[in-house]
Amino acid sequence: MPISEVIRGGPKKAGTAKPSTTGKTGGQLSGKTILTRRRKIVRDSIRGITRHDIRRLARRGGVKRISGLIYDEARTALKEHLEAILSMCVIYVEHRNAKTITTNDVIFSLRKLGRPIYGFDYPLDKSVGKKHSKARVEAHNDDDDED
Repeated sequence: MPISEVIRGGPKKAGTAKPSTTGKTGGQLSGKTILTRRRKIVRDSIRGITRHDIRRLARRGGVKRISGLIYDEARTALKEHLEAILSMCVIYVEHRNAKTITTNDVIFSLRKLGRPIYGFDYPLDKSVGKKHSKARVEAHNDDDDED
C-alpha cells in the first residue's frame, strides 16, 4: 500500500520535514510514549518570596509606593534574619539531641535575639484562665458547710 500524501498542513515536499524537538520521549512502547524524568533546576529558595508577598507586607506596614529595587533588598534582609534565627534554633536542637525544630526553639531563639513574641508561653499558674480552680471550689464548699 503506497504512503498517502499529507493533506492537512506540514511540508509538501518529501524529505523537508524537521524532526520534533519539543521534548524527550525516551522511546516508544506499543504506540505509547514513555516520558523521561526531568531534572529539577536548583534555585535559591528565597526567590519563593514573590514580589506580591513583599508588596503585601509593605502595604500592611503602611507603604503606598514601592521601588523596584526594594524586592531584592527585602529578600536579602529576610534571608539574613532567618539565618540568625535558625542558627540559634540549631543550637537548641543539638543540645536536646533532637532532629526537629519545635516552636519553643523558635520562641527561645527570638527571645535570645531580643525580638520576643508573645502568646506561645506556658502559663506559670495552672489555674490562670480557668473559671473554677480546685482551691476556689473547695474554699467555696467550706464556706457553705459552716452555715
